Amino acid sequence: MKPRSIVFDLFGDYLRYAGGEVRLQALTELLDCFGVGESTVRVVMARLRKEGWFDTRREGRETVYALNDRSWQLLDEGRSRIFDRAREPWNGVWHMVIYTVPESGRAVRDQIRKELAWLGFGPLAASTWLSPHDRLTQVQEWFADEPSVRLDFLQCRSTGLPVDREMATRCWDLDALNRDYRELMRSHQRRMPAYRAGRLAARDAVVERTRLIYDYRKFPFRDPDLPLELLPAGWVGRQAHDLFLEAHELLRLPAEGFVSDVVGRPVERQAADVRELRGRWAADASGRRHRGPWLVTADDEPAG
Repeated sequence: MKPRSIVFDLFGDYLRYAGGEVRLQALTELLDCFGVGESTVRVVMARLRKEGWFDTRREGRETVYALNDRSWQLLDEGRSRIFDRAREPWNGVWHMVIYTVPESGRAVRDQIRKELAWLGFGPLAASTWLSPHDRLTQVQEWFADEPSVRLDFLQCRSTGLPVDREMATRCWDLDALNRDYRELMRSHQRRMPAYRAGRLAARDAVVERTRLIYDYRKFPFRDPDLPLELLPAGWVGRQAHDLFLEAHELLRLPAEGFVSDVVGRPVERQAADVRELRGRWAADASGRRHRGPWLVTADDEPAG
C-alpha cells in the first residue's frame, strides 16, 4: 500500500467522522502503523494539498489538514461505489453510452473508459458501452466540460434474457472476475475467526481494516454489479461483498478506538453521515471535474 492511498483510506474510514481534519503529528503517528516515516508523510501531504485535496491551517506550531468540498464529495462517491450494491429486480433496460473522441484525444478516450468502468459500464463494441443501471446522468455531468467529447445516450431492450446474458459475457470477463473473488474470499476467510473473537490489538485492527479496503476497492472497476438475472451460475461476487462488509464491521470498534486515541477526538459516524452534500461530483474553480483518489486503480495510482 502506498502512503497516498493510506491517507485517503484513513480519511475515508475514520477522519471524516472525526471532524474531517487531523493534525500532521497525529496523522504521522497513524501512518507509522504502516511503516511510513515522518519525512514521507510531510512530502505526501504537501503534494496532496498542492493538488487541491486538502486545506490547511496552523494551530500553534502544528499544521492541520482538513477535507474540503472537493475531497468530501469524492470520498462520498467512492464510499457509495464500494459499499453499496443494487438488490432490486432488473427491469430489462440497458443504458448505452456511445462516445466519439478525435484521434488526437487519446488521453481523454482513456479517461472516458476508466470513468465508464468505475460507473459499471462495459464495452459491447468499440466506443459503445452498456450498463444495466441508469447512470447516464452521471456520465453526462462528468464530461460536460470536455468540448472534444461527443456522447450519445440510448435506452434499449434486447429480444430476451438469453441475449441479455450473452451481452453481459461480451462486456465483462465474469469468469476471471469470479476467480478473483474466490481468491479474495480465501485470503480473508482465514482471518475471520480472529476478527470475530476480537483477538486483534487495536493498532493491528487499523492495519487489517485498511488492507481490507485496499484489496477490495479494485473490484468496483471490474464488477458492474449485475442484477441476479444476468449473473452466471456459481457467482460468488455477492458472497465476497458480504464477507467484506462483515470483516469491515468486525474491525470497526477497535480500529476507531485506536484512531480516536491518536487524534484526540471521537470518531462519530452518525454526525458525518448526515452531512449535507453540495453536489455529486467535485469541481475546481475552473468548473472542470477530476478523477478522485477512489477512482485510482491499483495500476495507475500516483506514487506517494
